[in-house]
Amino acid sequence: MSRRSGEPPHHRNLTCYVNYGCRLPECADRYREWNRNRATAKRAGQWQPHVDAEPVRHHLRKLEEHGISIRQAATLAGVGARSLHPLFTRPIRHTVRPEIAAAVLAIDPEQATPTRIDATGTARRIEALVADGWPMANLADHLGVYRSYVHALIRRHEDGQKILASTAAKVAAGYDHLAGKRPAKHGIKQRQIKQARNLAASRRWAPTSYWATRMDVIDDPDFEPLYGVTRREIIAQDAAWVMRTTGLDRHATAQRLGVDKSYLDHAFRDHPQYAVEVAA
Repeated sequence: MSRRSGEPPHHRNLTCYVNYGCRLPECADRYREWNRNRATAKRAGQWQPHVDAEPVRHHLRKLEEHGISIRQAATLAGVGARSLHPLFTRPIRHTVRPEIAAAVLAIDPEQATPTRIDATGTARRIEALVADGWPMANLADHLGVYRSYVHALIRRHEDGQKILASTAAKVAAGYDHLAGKRPAKHGIKQRQIKQARNLAASRRWAPTSYWATRMDVIDDPDFEPLYGVTRREIIAQDAAWVMRTTGLDRHATAQRLGVDKSYLDHAFRDHPQYAVEVAA
């Protein structure tokens, strides 16, 4: 193997002696001790040389495609992350200890992939805390996630994306700790509290008091919270569905819903996004 130029990155293992020609006394002693141990192991028939690192590197890349970082892979394999990082950082390591290779290659990406679940309950918990007056920026520390990720979790729910079950568990634990508590008593300024509540009100996010009696459905994506929705809007929604699916006119639809036609007309006028017209 040709010698590399420049200073060795460190003096903790044989790399500096073998690859960089380092001859510091402690590094030379380390190399001689390694040779003695190798000779002893060979005589005892216990010597196992390093193996090609490329299959390990390829498997780690495959694991990353499944959402498993190098650090997570090291944990699953029961080895230190420092033993895997040199496979990707310069100077690239081309061999690896056989026991490390075997442990990494034994990781099944399908079974080791972090569990992902529906984000509905996580988003609702965050929204409820915001409705209580907790700014998203201040929720991060309580929920155990990065600040930018708090809002991202809501976006992921809106986009129909799933999230890690471990993240959902963190948010649920933080929610249980904060639900019903007053943000002002935890150092949140009134201006921030008002801004958070205004944001929640503009998006009709239900507060923790709403969910207190509905915790059995907070994670249910099929349950539609009607917090902040007036009876008139509910009638408009129901009428729109009835008219589209049955072809009934407004008068017949109003009768089916148990309201006067004038009430239905007002409901559609107040909520034109639901207004439906059908042929007489």
